[in-house]
Amino acid sequence: MSEPVRRGAKRVTGKGAWRPWMALSLVAGIALGGVAGSAWAADPAPAAQVWSIESGKALRSLMLDVVAAGPRLVAVGDRGHILYSDDHGQSWTQAKVPTRQLLTAVYFVDAKHGWAVGHDAQILASDDGGATWTKQFEDLKRQAPLLDLWFKDASTGFAVGAYGALLTTSDGGQHWQDVSDRIDNPDQFHFNAIGAVKDSGLFIVGEQGSLFRSRDWGQSWEKVHGPYEGSLFGLLPTGEPQTLLVYGLRGNLFRSTDFGDTWANVPLQGPRGPLEFALSGATRLDDGSLVLVGNSGTVLRSNDDGKTFSLYNRPDRLSLSAVTAGANGTLILAGQGGVRVTAATGADLGQQVGQQ
Repeated sequence: MSEPVRRGAKRVTGKGAWRPWMALSLVAGIALGGVAGSAWAADPAPAAQVWSIESGKALRSLMLDVVAAGPRLVAVGDRGHILYSDDHGQSWTQAKVPTRQLLTAVYFVDAKHGWAVGHDAQILASDDGGATWTKQFEDLKRQAPLLDLWFKDASTGFAVGAYGALLTTSDGGQHWQDVSDRIDNPDQFHFNAIGAVKDSGLFIVGEQGSLFRSRDWGQSWEKVHGPYEGSLFGLLPTGEPQTLLVYGLRGNLFRSTDFGDTWANVPLQGPRGPLEFALSGATRLDDGSLVLVGNSGTVLRSNDDGKTFSLYNRPDRLSLSAVTAGANGTLILAGQGGVRVTAATGADLGQQVGQQ
């Protein structure tokens, strides 16, 4: 399976501007007016426990992320829905989840240990491969989401989100510490994604083209001069030392081979001219090829370490938020309309996918 890069629901640019296809879910989950400061409650007050409602429609609801947990697939999304599949995406089972909030991203360090983040700054954890979950952290007063996370191992990890939030744990999430002040972000730009670049360190991308990197794996951070002033939704380490892609609004895609010191634009051509759909998620497959997905059913694939890409637009034009590897060269796509199994190009296989 691939090392996926997970992307959740992001603000596009400026106060209150969001991706249109996520707007209904997001407006209820984040209040942007009048929220300031950087204090995060390390030990939130207990709240009445609610559970995600089991529903046969969960499979086709908005799903924002999908990743591999060993041989299992795990997807997260709207209303606290978490689904898992043990047959390469042919059927899915709904997990028991202690929230009804929108979940934006999920990360597994091995076949058993994983975490998911979402609105109300919630962090959930699983130690059984995603079948059951517990709530580790939330901050109801912030009314703001966490948008992505990355773990080094089963103990050490980071979560990022709205207003420049950066949280870290060194004990598997039993305690989370707010370390947002490690990053020079006076405008409190939202952090949309975090990931590890081979032989280099950690990288964060966010709104208005903000970029930050850490050469000491999260202890200190420096601002990077970026190639683009629009919002960036994700990053994709290519597997080569110091090399990564960053992507965002209107098909903007950039590649660096020196951990962000310099950037080259990667042109993306559609059938009617340059691609102008937002890019939302990406993954690197076992064979080294790279896959990016985005709005209007966009699926991009590169076999040359991200220098060039081929494009496939799915006929349904449903927006896609995440992608990971399936079995026998297939892809697992997540976004509007839930999760689906496709051919390597992103085209439908004509298979029926069921929920248990």
